[in-house]
Amino acid sequence: MTGETGVWLYAVTAAADAAPGFDGLAGVAGEPVRIVTVEPLAALVGSVPLDVFGAQPMSRNLEDLDWLAATARAHDAVVSAAVRRAPSAPLRLATVFLDDERVRELLRDRQEDLAAALVLVSGRTEWGVKVYGDRAALSGAIAEARAEPAGKGTGAAYLARRRAQLSAQETVEHDAAQRAEIIHTRLSRRAAAGRRQPTTDPALSGRTDWMVLNGTYLVDDDRADDFAAAVDALGAEYPGIRLELTGPWPPYSFAGVEREPP
Repeated sequence: MTGETGVWLYAVTAAADAAPGFDGLAGVAGEPVRIVTVEPLAALVGSVPLDVFGAQPMSRNLEDLDWLAATARAHDAVVSAAVRRAPSAPLRLATVFLDDERVRELLRDRQEDLAAALVLVSGRTEWGVKVYGDRAALSGAIAEARAEPAGKGTGAAYLARRRAQLSAQETVEHDAAQRAEIIHTRLSRRAAAGRRQPTTDPALSGRTDWMVLNGTYLVDDDRADDFAAAVDALGAEYPGIRLELTGPWPPYSFAGVEREPP
């Protein structure tokens, strides 16, 4: 690192869109956000103290959930400001480079990928869909569906329902996974792109619900209402399954800037 500071990277956008600057915008350390340009791209960056944001102290700080939440909010505020102005490719939290020259290297080396990412996210926004399962309700719905062909009101029907109940209890996780895959496929067809993310760590979310899908979708802005309606319809279609829609978010999942900084 250079001296006592490193360079925190927030997002990449077109140089022409960044040219007016971002006066008054502060970053994760309260530092002024500035621009590093390699035509036709520009990176939004800030100089951050290494005694807080260097590799070792930041590794410790990321274990502090209050620090992590505050830093994530500050990072997202800068990214959101960039996205509001123009198509931007957000960097994930805690991307710190040695100096401005390393940022320029990124812009040169990844110019084609970054330009493609800006085209992909233009006019689109990321939405999150988390899908939760209720084991008892889902088992009941599956059992009812399996027992229906045997008819109702007879001894044979009772035995069929009982067998279906036991079978559903044994296969509920498999059946939930199948439904999650169907839901993801159908939502992806209504989006420009869709990705399955790891399910959220309960220690971070504070929730103990049974999450079966954590999906992110890049949706055309003029089709956002249709996408939300599709989420509602899927929730009604599958008893025992609950869908939660969040967003709109900056397109963190679709920026395509995954290289580890030096």
